Amino acid sequence: MDKIIGRYSEKKRLEQIYNSGKNEFVAVYGRRRVGKTYLVKEFFNNQFDFFFTGIYKGTKSEQLREFTKNLMKCTGSKINIPRNWFDAFGNLKEYIESIIDKKRILIFLDELPWMDTQKSEFLRAFEYFWNGYASTKSNLMMIVCGSATTWMRDKIFGNKGGLYNRMTNVIYLAPFSLAETEEFLKFQNVPFNRYQILETYMILGGIPLYLSMLEKEFSLNQNIDRLFFSKNAKLKSEYKFLFTSLFNESSMSKNIVQLLAQKAVGMTRLEIKTALKLPDGGKLSVVLNDLVDSEFIRPYNGLGKKERETIYQLSDLFSLFYLRYVAGYTGNDENHWFNMEDSPSKRAWSGYAFEQVCFHHIRQIKAKLGILGVESNVYSYKTKDFQIDMLIDRRDQVINLCEIKFSLSEYEIDKKYDEYLRQRREMFRNSTGTKKSLYITMITTYGLKQNSYSGNVPNQLTADDLFAEIS
Repeated sequence: MDKIIGRYSEKKRLEQIYNSGKNEFVAVYGRRRVGKTYLVKEFFNNQFDFFFTGIYKGTKSEQLREFTKNLMKCTGSKINIPRNWFDAFGNLKEYIESIIDKKRILIFLDELPWMDTQKSEFLRAFEYFWNGYASTKSNLMMIVCGSATTWMRDKIFGNKGGLYNRMTNVIYLAPFSLAETEEFLKFQNVPFNRYQILETYMILGGIPLYLSMLEKEFSLNQNIDRLFFSKNAKLKSEYKFLFTSLFNESSMSKNIVQLLAQKAVGMTRLEIKTALKLPDGGKLSVVLNDLVDSEFIRPYNGLGKKERETIYQLSDLFSLFYLRYVAGYTGNDENHWFNMEDSPSKRAWSGYAFEQVCFHHIRQIKAKLGILGVESNVYSYKTKDFQIDMLIDRRDQVINLCEIKFSLSEYEIDKKYDEYLRQRREMFRNSTGTKKSLYITMITTYGLKQNSYSGNVPNQLTADDLFAEIS
């Protein structure tokens, strides 16, 4: 069985690029732990002509030493450790020349941002190597990879300097969908049903590394206690490492995420600036863009809102769970999560986490509604009087008012709730002045219990619909 779960379009693209018969410069990027290195290594079966991965917080001399060690393994001869990156890439050039008659030469540089240490001139040397030599070799394929997505955007595929327009292909690797998570857990022989897979996703997101830590002999609750609350919990310190490894302004980034974790609908830039008492300047915008690029938060503009009124909402499920239950926990209960079953706190968290899962699966929702090809804006909506979990504002003059409910069984609409849904629809119309048709839409775990009121909801989706595979 293929060891690479999902990633069908990415594998197809890598195969096309490899067989293109021309010079290729490829960037693979995505948030940390999402499986970028695994994808490239497994797809090419570790058969690289040269491979090097940057050292986290490594010095320039440490990076150059290890780079040279890897190169010596390829050449089989001794190479003096160079003084700078220009000489290091000069050595790589000499090695490539020694194998230049190969049909395809494959070079993989992983965690490129970590090589770019302060005052190392790594980027200048890399630009010189690529422009002056590597780009002229039709049989050379260079793959670069990095978790610091902002660095990759600004320095590589969005570079305005020596690497401008040099990238031939950019592959973005997203977290797993629910369908891919289900396939991955099945491959791992973890016997969870779909409700448990959904809960798993609400806690760990679709991050392959975290999912690989689940043990098949334990229940979901036991696994979560083992990963977060046991004495040597593997994921207890993961949150801190994520920020320090990804962001230059890690403290501000963490403060923003912690703030947004308390605001389900999100906050504007001005609200964030005011709440955190930040000075005027462009640093906040830079940090917000970094968080968006790394998929910790998502921006959206509400109905009729201007760009300066963009709302930022926490979308990273792992961060949401960590901040709600792990950060600041000082207890010694190694069964902490197991003992929270059916607690008010867990019910509240479940509701918001399920909402975010829905936002992560907009394509599945649109497919079920039959509007996959219809241009739409999707966002939350809130006034001082009412809130709507999700709006799908469609180009075909329809707005779906989505109510999202996480429950252990079929959700029952009674007379009071039926009146509430219809009243809120009219409040939304009066609040926005929209002339579009408004469709009440329910997204629940197990669907609606059939009664005299359930038929008043024209669009109904269940968690199973979120598991659909959409190409």
